[in-house]
Amino acid sequence: MQNVQRNCPLCGQCDQSSLYAESTLDRKQLTEFSFASRKDPEYMNHRLMLCARCDMLYVSEIAGVSDLSSEYDSAAYDSQVESVYAASTYMRLLLPMFDRLPDRVGALDIGTGDGAFLVELLERGKLTDVVGLEPSTAPIRSADARVQGLIRQAMFVEGLYPSETFSLVTCFQTIEHVDDPAGLCSESLRILKPGGALAIIGHNRRGFLNRILGRKSPIFDIEHLQLFSPESLRRLMQNAGFHSVSVKSFWNTYPVSYWARLFPFPRPIKKAVIGLLRVTGLGRIPLPFPVGNLVAVGHRES
Repeated sequence: MQNVQRNCPLCGQCDQSSLYAESTLDRKQLTEFSFASRKDPEYMNHRLMLCARCDMLYVSEIAGVSDLSSEYDSAAYDSQVESVYAASTYMRLLLPMFDRLPDRVGALDIGTGDGAFLVELLERGKLTDVVGLEPSTAPIRSADARVQGLIRQAMFVEGLYPSETFSLVTCFQTIEHVDDPAGLCSESLRILKPGGALAIIGHNRRGFLNRILGRKSPIFDIEHLQLFSPESLRRLMQNAGFHSVSVKSFWNTYPVSYWARLFPFPRPIKKAVIGLLRVTGLGRIPLPFPVGNLVAVGHRES
């Protein structure tokens, strides 16, 4: 596996970067779920640098893009329930934005997983001609029959779609995973129609809970190649040419059992808690919680 050296993915420099954390990666602990969405935390991370100029945490050395693609292609998947909850939350957040779109034709969901957000778009009649991109095989196989054929197994790269194709591009809990987030935003701008919007949802490394948990926060993970703050996420979109960029925090809603999986209990306690939640049925109760996520929306100039 060939490694690639990286500078800050926002400014492209390393002159104001300092070591934030050494790598804790132990490849013997990797499993089929290590590159899966909403997995149990492994509490491992690559070597992390902090760019003082951009307020960005980033991995300074990664596997090549082809190696990453292979890792995601073979990843397992077991989070259909959580994906439905997430899609509902994301739709609620974006509802005020739809009236600003140039038209209701063309939506691309990058890192769509099992396509739950595509289902939301179709059921609510918000847009037509919706498509999704997903590098992993397993979630596509789990997709609802209504959207399975609309999902293309691929990573988002330059040149996949013609210019001015979509009214909306979404990228939910994926921006941390891509090797070139600035390139993703620039390419999204190109394929959006004038007045179209890019919506990004990602982790807020400066969120209260993430600061309290520190390195035990699930956001420190081998899948995450960079971690944003509100300011660095805003700058990412503005640097790409987006206008009227808004960034705000929000509450996620998931079943209690999912929150228990994420919390850094000692392993024996976590196993007992999850077992109790399963037996009692309490684990299925939806619970909104401010875990430190951000939604950012920017528009292409009309």
